[in-house]
Order: sequence, then structure tokens, then C-alpha cells
Amino acid sequence: MATAPIFESDSLPYEVNEAPHRWDVTKADIYLEDRWHPIFKEMREKAPINKIQGSDFGSYWNVTTLKAIQHVEALPDLYSSSFEHGGITLIDDNALAEPIPEEERVVMPMFIAMDRPKHTEERRVIAPAFTPGEMDRMSGDIRRRTAELLDSLPVGQTFDWVDLVSIELTTQMLALLFDFPWEDRRKLTEWSDWAGDVELFRSEETRKARLAKMFEMGAYFQNLWNERKNKGEAPDLISRMIHSPMKDMDPLEYMGNLILLIVGGNDTTRNSMSGYVYGLHSFQDEREKLEKNPAFITNAVSEIIRWQTPLAHMRRTATQDHDLFGAPIKAGDKIGMWYLSANRDESVFENPDKLIVDRENARRHLAFGYGIHRCVGARLAELQIRILLEEMAVRRLRPNVVAEPERVAGCFVHGYRKMDVELSRY
Repeated sequence: MATAPIFESDSLPYEVNEAPHRWDVTKADIYLEDRWHPIFKEMREKAPINKIQGSDFGSYWNVTTLKAIQHVEALPDLYSSSFEHGGITLIDDNALAEPIPEEERVVMPMFIAMDRPKHTEERRVIAPAFTPGEMDRMSGDIRRRTAELLDSLPVGQTFDWVDLVSIELTTQMLALLFDFPWEDRRKLTEWSDWAGDVELFRSEETRKARLAKMFEMGAYFQNLWNERKNKGEAPDLISRMIHSPMKDMDPLEYMGNLILLIVGGNDTTRNSMSGYVYGLHSFQDEREKLEKNPAFITNAVSEIIRWQTPLAHMRRTATQDHDLFGAPIKAGDKIGMWYLSANRDESVFENPDKLIVDRENARRHLAFGYGIHRCVGARLAELQIRILLEEMAVRRLRPNVVAEPERVAGCFVHGYRKMDVELSRY
């Protein structure tokens, strides 16, 4: 397969565009209406690195190809993730239609929005929960719970896959990781939805409502911390933090890391589980291929995650003036790394808009990021999705989408609010 150049623009390798502009991909309706594909394709062809000026989230650079994003991710000292420089989303407090007053800004640091060395220190605390050994330990329980859930689903009746399957399986997993009270586990879903919705920052009313939900979450988890702080070490994530250098976190940093772990553990896996259904329904030749060849399941998991890309972007902030493949980046510039676009990069993935269950290079996707910030829970996400597909195959169950799904309106979490399906057997 031929390798395309990073830039294919007829003139400059980048463009500077005043908003509103068709390349301002922070607009929520692009994702709600699922019409982002041709916009990013046009950017990859004409100006893979380009700057948008004056959007609702301020000015930022679009970086849209896989090679360029890997380059940015590989230089964490030049491209900061730190909350001190603005964090990991393209939101700009000062550029919003209703700017957030300085005295009302509440920062909740999380280790994904930190630079070295603190990022490394805090990641080391959490990473042991996601080792291959831990995956082996948890796999039996994940399979049992998945099997029980699938056996409870109505065959031949319409139901919401997002609610009954995707949310339920991932919320159960989160509850186990946190040793969270089982009867309250749906609170984790609610907090995740509020935490990951960047659109809520657009108005004072919704921003304050989101903040109230985050403090509700913080109070609940503070009680769990207090209950466990004098107990012995345990494998749950709260106990891991208590028995580590993270034990001295202030409440806002505790809340920030909770948001990271909840959104990372909920939204990404949940939307890939839903993407599995919609993707195979959209490409029924691939669905038939997978049903006839269950050995493709492991590879299909990577391909589903690539095709869905549950987090559309991450942001970095330049720490000094430099040249990025011809683009004149200045210190303080915001860089939007569009994983959604990189995973459809024609120079890497042949026929990228199609879900191909036996795609040879499916694992090259960037849905988990790259470099030091690569998703710490990637193995667990893959394990949960693989077991779901395996247990569906054992039962010869096929989910058929019966109505166009309701999608998330926003440029950060890329997923589904609701998806009506009907199960049949093959």
C-alpha cells in the first residue's frame, strides 16, 4: 500500500482559518449527526495540520494524521498535558461565550493531565491494577457476569443495548475496581456522563450543575476513603491510592483522579461495546465473516476500537516555539490531536471507513493514545470487549439495530446515548 505524504496541500502545509469554519471540529452537532467523516478526510487531504482561530473553545491547531499525532505524543516535554497549561481538552475558560470568572475556576488535577515526574509517580500507583496477571485474575469473573447478563436479555424484543449491556457491564466492572457499593453502582455512570461532557462548560448554568455533580461524587468517595484509610492494603483503586504517595492528595486532586478513572473505565469501553453492534450491523459482510470465524474475535476487538474511537481528541499545549512538520507552533498554542481522524488515516489503514474484522494492522490504532499517556486500562478494555464477543458467539446471538442510535453531542467522548436493538440467533 502506498504511503501518502503528511501534507498534500497545494500551497502551504497548514492553513489558518477564522471560525466559524467547516474545519472547526469542536462543534457538537458534527458528532451528534455523525457527519465528521468527510470533514476530517478533507483536512487530511488538504492540510493535515491547520489552525482554527476564534472558535467557541478558543484558537487551536488540528492535527489529523496518525504519524503527526504520534510525533506529538512522543515529545511530552515539548507538548504538555498538564492542567497548569490547560489540560487535555480543547476547552478554553476565557474563550467561552460565558467566560468563567477567575474566582469561580475549580481545577481538579488528574495524572493524565500532569507532566513528568508527577505523572509517572501517580501512574505507577494505578498501573499494577491492570497488569496481565490482574487480567487473568479478573477474567473468570468478567466472563461469569457477562454470561449472566446475556442470558437475561430478551431475544426477539426491542431493548436499549447501551443501557442494558454496554453501561451495565462497564459499570459493574468499575464498581469492582473501586470496591464500590453494588446497589449504588449506577451513580458511577451518572457521574461519568457529567464529567466527560465538555459541552456543559458552554454556559454558567450547566457548568455549575456539572460542578455540583462532581462535588456529590467527591463527597461519596471521600466517605469511602475515610472508611478504608486505617485498613490494610487491598487491590481496589481507592486502597491503592491510600497506601501510596497519593495518600496526601488534596480533595480536588482526589476528585480529578476519580474523574479520570471513572470516565476512562466507563465511557471508552462502553462506547466500544456499542460500536461493536453498530459497526457490524453497518457492515454485514464482516458480521457474517466473524460469525463464521470466531478466531477473528481478538483482532476484531482492536478493529472495533479503531473504527469507533471512543475519545475523539486529546489536547496538548506547546511549551516553546517550534516547527511541527512546517506548521509554526508558538509557546502556549493548543494542539488538538484528533484520534478519530488518525484512525481513519488512509496512508495507514486501507479502506479506513470500513470495519474489517481481520484487518492486518488493526492494532496500530491510536484510540488508547500513544507514549507515556497511553491508556493505563487498555488491557482491561480489550478483555471486557473480547469476552462480550466470545459469549455472544457461544450463544450464536446477533444484535440487530432497529433504529438509528442517539449519539453523544460533543467533541470529546465519541459514543452513543441510546441504541435500540433486537437479538436474533444465527
